[in-house]
Amino acid sequence: MRVFVTGATGALGRHLVPGLNAAGHQVTATTRTPGKVARLREAGAEPVVVDGLDRDAVIAAVRAAAPEVIVHQMTALASMRSLRKVDQVFAATNELRTRGTDNLLAAAAQAGTRRVVAQGHNFVYARSGGPVKIEEDPIDSRPIPSSARTVAAIKYVDRTVPLTAPEGIVLRYGTVYGPGASDQLVDGVRKRQLPVIGGGTGIWSFIEITDAAAATLAAVERGAPGVYNVVDDDPAPVAEWLPYLAKVAGAKPPLRLPAWLGRPLAGEFVVAQMTEGRGCSNLKARKELGWEPRYASWREGFRAWVSG
Repeated sequence: MRVFVTGATGALGRHLVPGLNAAGHQVTATTRTPGKVARLREAGAEPVVVDGLDRDAVIAAVRAAAPEVIVHQMTALASMRSLRKVDQVFAATNELRTRGTDNLLAAAAQAGTRRVVAQGHNFVYARSGGPVKIEEDPIDSRPIPSSARTVAAIKYVDRTVPLTAPEGIVLRYGTVYGPGASDQLVDGVRKRQLPVIGGGTGIWSFIEITDAAAATLAAVERGAPGVYNVVDDDPAPVAEWLPYLAKVAGAKPPLRLPAWLGRPLAGEFVVAQMTEGRGCSNLKARKELGWEPRYASWREGFRAWVSG
């Protein structure tokens, strides 16, 4: 199939484009940076330099490629260091998730592209009820104020892509880790800058970067429209996974802070995720996409990542 991949030089795109090419697909891949064109060509794609917020340019590029599938992976997270002010950190990405999504959907309509696969996140789930969520569970109606615009942008993709594209799919990735995807996480653990806050009772779901790319490839080829959790098999509380990551990284055990002290230091969003976060189930993706993670647990995935 002809596949148009946006954000193709990002952490996930760097694995997805070669995977699509190896599977026999004809790939057109975008970047905002002319200096990255050669990298895309080496990965087997036809490169296009385009800004996802330039509506006319996006429509022209998609119409020229005439893709059967569009994959939306546009983000702007290279400088992410702290999450004390989430909406400031994600401001550019939020634009890509709203205006950028609208531009791609308009382009898909003009090009006759039925299938659109977009990046979502499992942070949308309500921080109440059971510890492990399925796709039909309620989403968060009371986001932390410092993250309200970011959560709204994720919800926008969640809602708009399946409603607008004839075959719209949103992949709710868990916390992505692996080379190039979360180097700040290991760096923070080694510097003891990432403490367990408030008992670490929040549940997290992870997904290794190549597993996320494999799920995206599966969604290009099959699966009914809708949303899918793309996570491993092992949701776990912060108090379990964070000390384990420190151990395999050769770091000292993480510090422990009460929630009241964590708020001014790390921000309300981080405290909420560490104390109230909810994991999610991948059963729907396994069944309908015919996908399963190579790293069934973050335990083995963390070991391979840090030692690699």
